[in-house]
Amino acid sequence: MTNLSSVARSAYGDLLRLLKDDMVANVRGSLVTKERGGKVYWYAAEKIGSDVKFWYIGPDGAETRNRVARMTALRAQMTDRRRERARLARLLRAEGMTPVDRGTGGLLLAMAKVGTFRLGGTLIGTNAFRLMEGELGTTLPLGSVATTGDIDVAQFERLSVALQDAVEPSLAETFSALKFDPVQGLDPGSVWRWRQSGQTGMMIEFLTPSFDAEETIRDLPALGVKARALHHLNYLISDPIHAVALYRDGILVQIPRPEKFAIHKLIVADRRLDGPESFKADKDRQQAAFLIETMAEDRPSDIWDAYTDAMARGPRWRERIERTLKRLPGTHELLMRCEAG
Repeated sequence: MTNLSSVARSAYGDLLRLLKDDMVANVRGSLVTKERGGKVYWYAAEKIGSDVKFWYIGPDGAETRNRVARMTALRAQMTDRRRERARLARLLRAEGMTPVDRGTGGLLLAMAKVGTFRLGGTLIGTNAFRLMEGELGTTLPLGSVATTGDIDVAQFERLSVALQDAVEPSLAETFSALKFDPVQGLDPGSVWRWRQSGQTGMMIEFLTPSFDAEETIRDLPALGVKARALHHLNYLISDPIHAVALYRDGILVQIPRPEKFAIHKLIVADRRLDGPESFKADKDRQQAAFLIETMAEDRPSDIWDAYTDAMARGPRWRERIERTLKRLPGTHELLMRCEAG
């Protein structure tokens, strides 16, 4: 692992800001707010024939309001910003930040264009881990710990229903154009995975938090797909952050906070030992250990708060975390030192 230079950190922050600006500048129509479930969200309202289409922008907050206020200026500066994004992307590659591979980058770009991440889709799993370099200010370890052929996307079912907006065109059309075929489960109407034909065999899966005893298949209407519901996932994807996937001149995606990702990996590693994917538990432990070691040095309060939050969620949560930490005594010691900040 190597710390990114101050030049690279600054360039990453600038590229992230430009991509966030573009997310607002590229929507069509006049800007309005709507309240849903006690929360306020920003939309662009566009009249299409006799109907009005609402394009979701994001939750209300100072950052969103600032971009909305600057929308006219942002649209006028679009060409200049595109050139600047390309320059920053070149600089980041030269400074040693890891670009995503062509297959992954092409898929993330296609998903971003139809609105997957704008509508609350959160990239999780190893591909999210790989995109934490800019947030952490350090390169990731090489080898199997950061290698994957799968893309996992999660979204809250309740958010998906509340938004009243959807990807366009559908993800099914997007995947078909990229030669992904649906993976049929026991129930033909419950497709939540797609696999790409050819040698790569890349898989994309959709997930959502389960708040019930059963981990069933649920609908995500904003993304136009079904998803497998999993326990503990609500902890991981609450309060996500934006990140840059370094492909072409940058793709704006959404990922979990690294501190939550690390603690969630401690839980997932123990869950896998109960099932057919036990071989993946070692990668989970390695990713958790790397993030905890990095954050114990630079952001000890963040990782400690994430740990205490998870430990307070019940005995089953504590048991899984403690069992994994017994396999990582050095990581456990580093984590305990974070209590003092």
